[in-house]
Formats: sequence, structure tokens, C-alpha cells
Amino acid sequence: MAEGHSHSGGHSHGKDANARQLTIALALTGTFLVVEVVYGILSGSLALLSDAGHMLTDVAALALSLFAIRMGQRAADKRRTFGYRRTEILAAALNAGALFAIGFYILFEAYKRLNEPVDVQTTPMLIVATLGLVVNIISARVLVGGSEGSLNVKSAYLEVMGDLLGSVAVILGAILIRFTGLTWIDPVLGALIGLWVLPRTWTLLKASVNVLLEGVPDGLDLDALRAEIAALPGVQEVHDLHVWSVTSGENNLTVHLVSPDPAVNLTAQVAELAEQYEIEHVTVQIEASNSHAGGHMEIHP
Repeated sequence: MAEGHSHSGGHSHGKDANARQLTIALALTGTFLVVEVVYGILSGSLALLSDAGHMLTDVAALALSLFAIRMGQRAADKRRTFGYRRTEILAAALNAGALFAIGFYILFEAYKRLNEPVDVQTTPMLIVATLGLVVNIISARVLVGGSEGSLNVKSAYLEVMGDLLGSVAVILGAILIRFTGLTWIDPVLGALIGLWVLPRTWTLLKASVNVLLEGVPDGLDLDALRAEIAALPGVQEVHDLHVWSVTSGENNLTVHLVSPDPAVNLTAQVAELAEQYEIEHVTVQIEASNSHAGGHMEIHP
């Protein structure tokens, strides 16, 4: 019986870039949070203070995402042989849960305000929402690059995009309410934001849970991969094929192969094939045909 192991590439550069993006977004959002709280207190605007509370959840989400990246860069130890990289997925799942709560809260508040209209102070709304829009546009542009390759950064990006749309809605609402006096415009726009956030949050949550459950990475056809491995020269049988992600963009593969010549270097062939499926960490166990004659058995305690 022979074993082979292959691992290619590194992710430290990408993680450092994600950390820089999150740090910039956190600094911008945190600064605006302070401005919004101060302006809300001085103006006596409950609407602005409420929006500051929403902004506080964004700051917390960005801080959690940044903390997760820093934790994920810690070295593996005897208790956590894969290190702490999955902390990022936990952060993404927690942020998705927070986004769900915010989305449903927005819908609930919209329903209440449709039934019990409240006076809206349009001038403070317009000034602060415009400043918030500028901050959120900058933060979104900073985060968008890392959102495709990291569920953690994607969760923070969705938080910022939710706020960006909120700022646009508040600006439009303030202008329309000022000229029409129709206060129901505000809750309707809020409800539309909530409806935009929820389905995207559900997609993020499903992807996070799939990684936590060590499911096959999205978009990877396991049957096709199994067939291609079975077609490699020298492979008689493929069993115990597992593909999973430790964190975003870090996919692993383990497989047992039966071969008439266990000395053949099947590991390199499997690793080359796995690269086409964006799998970088490959472990192959090769068994001789005669040793497999009695079949393969696993014992689970």
C-alpha cells in the first residue's frame, strides 16, 4: 500500500489583500457611525439614531470578518491540524444570520409604519444619507474584489451593499416625501431593501453551511471527477473519494485507488487532474489489486 500527497499554491497574499480591504471599509464605516450618532443626538432625530444602530451592526460585521481573517492566519497546532482558517466561514455564517435578522426587522418596521405613519424629518435624512451613500460606495468598491473568492468578505460586502441601497432609498424617500408629503414612501422603500437583502443572504448562508458540513464545493461535479480519475492509466478502482473545502477557495481531495502496480506515480496524475477542478490539496492512497481482493471495509466506532 502506498500513499501520496500533493499540495500546491498559497493563500497568504489573498488573505492579506482581504484584510486590507476589510480594514479600509471598517475605518470608513466606523468613522461615519460616530458622525451619524453625534448628528443624531444634536438634531434630536430618532430616525438618524435608528440608522446609526443599523450602521453599528455593519461595523460589528466588518470587525468580525477582519478578526476571522487574522485568526485564520494562525498556524496549525496539535489540536487544530487545519489551523483556524474555518473561522472565516463561521464569521460568514454569523454575518448571514445577522443580515437575516436585519432584513426581517426592516420588513416588520415597514409593516408597522404603513399602519401607523410617523413624521419624517427630511432635511437630516437627506444630509446624512448622502454622506452615508458616499461612504458605502467607497467601501463597496474596496470590498467587491475580494467578495468573489471569500464567503467571509462576501458577507461583509452584502452588509455594505444593504446599507448603500438603504442610503439611496433614504435619499429618494426624503426628496419624495418633501415634495409630496406621502410618508408611506419611507416604509415601502425600506421593505424593498429588505426584499433585496434576504435572498442574497440565503445564498450566502447555504454556501457557508455547505462548507461547515464539508460538502462538495459548489459547481464541482463529483461524478465527472470520479470518472476521470477512474480513466487514468493504472487505475482499476476508485473508492472513498472525498472533496471538501476548509474555507473559501481552499479545496481538498482524498481518494483510495486500486492498481495492479502500486509503485506507479498516480498521485501526480490525480493532482494534475484535480487542478482543473480548482483542488489544490490532494492525498492519494494506492492499494495493490491482490490486497484488495477481499473488498474494502470501513469500521466506524
